[in-house]
Amino acid sequence: MIREIHENLKSGKITSLELTEKYFDSIKEKDDKILAYLTLNKDNALKSAQEVDDKIKKGEEIDLIAGIPMALKDNMCQKGVRTTAASKILDNYIAPYDATVVKKIKKEGVVILGKTNMDEFAMGASTESSAYQKTKNPLDLSRVPGGSSGGSAAAVAGEMAVYALGSDTGGSIRQPAAFCGVVGLKPTYGRVSRHGLIAMASSLDQIGPITQSVEDAAIVLSRIAGMDKKDATSAQSSGKLYEDYLQGDIKGMKIGVPKEYFGNDLNEEMRKISFEALEKFKELGAELVEVNIPHNEYALPTYYIIVPSEISSNMARFDGIRYGLSIDDEEKSKIGNGNLLETYLDTRENGFGDEVKRRIMLGTYALSAGYYDAYYKKAQKVRRLLRQDFEAAFKKVDVIFSPTAPEVAFKFGEKTLDPLQMYLSDIYTVTANLIGAPAISFPIGKMTEDGVDLPVGGQLMGKWFGEEELLNAAYTFEINNK
Repeated sequence: MIREIHENLKSGKITSLELTEKYFDSIKEKDDKILAYLTLNKDNALKSAQEVDDKIKKGEEIDLIAGIPMALKDNMCQKGVRTTAASKILDNYIAPYDATVVKKIKKEGVVILGKTNMDEFAMGASTESSAYQKTKNPLDLSRVPGGSSGGSAAAVAGEMAVYALGSDTGGSIRQPAAFCGVVGLKPTYGRVSRHGLIAMASSLDQIGPITQSVEDAAIVLSRIAGMDKKDATSAQSSGKLYEDYLQGDIKGMKIGVPKEYFGNDLNEEMRKISFEALEKFKELGAELVEVNIPHNEYALPTYYIIVPSEISSNMARFDGIRYGLSIDDEEKSKIGNGNLLETYLDTRENGFGDEVKRRIMLGTYALSAGYYDAYYKKAQKVRRLLRQDFEAAFKKVDVIFSPTAPEVAFKFGEKTLDPLQMYLSDIYTVTANLIGAPAISFPIGKMTEDGVDLPVGGQLMGKWFGEEELLNAAYTFEINNK
């Protein structure tokens, strides 16, 4: 889609200004029902579009993503624009700088339509924990779009942005992409700078694209990847055009099928669609190889010790002193005694939602004296074992296949009363974050529920910094499965 729009812009078939207006019209028409956006940035978007049109008129070269309207998840800083992470504690926060990814895409001339809704501080799998609104799945408004990047996925699936950027700590790009029938890529940890991303769990967070096609994901990754002096965990990896690696040929590729991912717990229909996808890969010339992930059963519990621990540390900065919400004197006199500790407590009590508080408490407990060794330290040891499992598996295979999620998009309220059920939505996705490997979700079929055809996502995990192979495998499936 990006390449086609680019050609239309260059040939004068459409202008960036016309295209941008078209997307704002689409948002005006649909978003009062879908609720994908938290903040729109029309003046800046039209200005960016006009600048690209002027370049084209002058005969200047433009990048593939120049002049193309996109959306940003609201946990990425955009200078001069409200950035809330869908939390009341940041309700009045105007970012004073651009995140590195925002700086990179602005340099290429993109049009940023606005900031999308999400689970508060990216904590959730349904976008129901946003402090502002519940984004709906464009394919069935009674269902969730997934989370935490639900607004980004809904904006792309609802044709209210050509593509969007999301963040992924345990599946937050891939699961909503699966639920909304689009493509979501979590790059290798360090492939994309996290500078300017509001941190949730710093050793797992990664920014990536949500797009209409695998080629679009490759194009966007090429523009946002690279080392950044402001992020010590970023890796030297810029200058590569991932779209050039999409050959549409996977003959001889070995695809790992972990028996642990296809146990008795998996929904029968989901299993059938997954095996049909694997058969398709086989028809295309790939070899299917059974692999073992011996410590797989510990992935989710390990994740839900490490992540809350890092959350409890990262959330400490929201104290009512430095930025964001602060309970002022008048309010303090009503609910506190006005001292510094009361400012902290009152601000955090009133600013954070239930899920954020839950995870802060879990993490603080896991890190507390007497429990650190029993929980956090042990979880880090299991994390290492999981990485070793995958290192062994990747000696035998090129990529590893699984469903993206254990179910299709569920209905609103179905899991909110049972956080453990919500956490199980991440069962196939968290491991890629724990070990830092790249993973992509792409549509592999449909399941019918209540008379509605809902998309099913398939996930491929790749070797560290092996996005080329990963993208080519998903691309080959996509172009042969239309």
